[in-house]
Amino acid sequence: MRDVFIIGAGQTPVGEHWDLGLRELGATAVRAALDDARVESVDALYVGNMLSGCVNGQENLATLLADAADLLPAEAWKIEAACASGGAAVRAAALAVAAGAHDVVVAVGIEKMTDAVTGSVSAGLASAADQDYEASHGFTFVGLSALMMRRYMHEHDRSRDEFAPFALTAHRNAAGNENAMFRKPISEEEYRESPAVASPIGVLDAAPICDGAAAVVVCTKEAIQSGQEPLRIAASAAATDTMALGARGDILELGSAAVSSSRCFEASGLGPSDMDLFEAHDAFTIITALSLEACGYAGRGEALRLAAKGCVAPGGCIPISTSGGLKARGHPVGASGTYQIVDAALQLRGRAGPNQLQKARRALTQSIGGHGSVAVTHIIEA
Repeated sequence: MRDVFIIGAGQTPVGEHWDLGLRELGATAVRAALDDARVESVDALYVGNMLSGCVNGQENLATLLADAADLLPAEAWKIEAACASGGAAVRAAALAVAAGAHDVVVAVGIEKMTDAVTGSVSAGLASAADQDYEASHGFTFVGLSALMMRRYMHEHDRSRDEFAPFALTAHRNAAGNENAMFRKPISEEEYRESPAVASPIGVLDAAPICDGAAAVVVCTKEAIQSGQEPLRIAASAAATDTMALGARGDILELGSAAVSSSRCFEASGLGPSDMDLFEAHDAFTIITALSLEACGYAGRGEALRLAAKGCVAPGGCIPISTSGGLKARGHPVGASGTYQIVDAALQLRGRAGPNQLQKARRALTQSIGGHGSVAVTHIIEA
């Protein structure tokens, strides 16, 4: 297998893009990544997306974006892995290059959610749950998160207020990210008083519905050219778990996250302590906590203590959500995994602006779909 390098990264701001469709958002991110990489064409385009068919009425999305980005006749596929679709597209691109099928590939994650009514978007998101045992009975992902959070609070004798550092950190970091949806820090009082969505989940425990696209260009070592800023994908792995939350032996264990991260650590010869930042899948504060525990940063039930000590903030032992994360940068679901990798690339290149960490040589990114039914993890190094 050949080594794989990221040579370009591009993104659109995350927000409510009423005047832009899928083709405009996707082409903008792809061309920005190609410009950053200083290349004009690629061998293939892989598109991470979850909802284009059920929410936007548009399938064959990869060909649409290849045409819009002036990349015809490149190979083009859409890749769907629920909320992990963006991460899965990057992994597919990396595997294609590593296997020798292609030399230069662009992966873009994209989602356009705000044009549809909330009920349609919620129904689309619920399609990533188990239709027989969850979605058809009215379970939403907010409701499933509430079950997990309530169980966590009960089993570990924790209060909802103790999840606040995850939301506060994300919003504080988003204030320094010009592409973030929410650029205003929040206070502990605002977190405590945020309206309940599905108790104990409040508005400030959950990522927003939004639009956006982010892209990366990957290539072989031999394809790297002068003037580019290559970053090595040291490891890439994916794993799965049961679709239905109730089918798991323990709903407080993100098995797919644990397996995919351990595979990355084994493949790279690195460990959790070797990472300088962690772009976690913080769609809900409870998922942030469980992800930290699954990836080896905290023991079972210890993630909230880690956060309370400031370990997840910039300058802490494992900074997370360094550009706002899903929580405050925004969570255009099929694009979030790619945004994570773009944000990590900016940190590793020293181009993260006000959010730049003093030490940033290696990054762990993890994109999770279906409340842990699938997880895609990458280790990227300067």
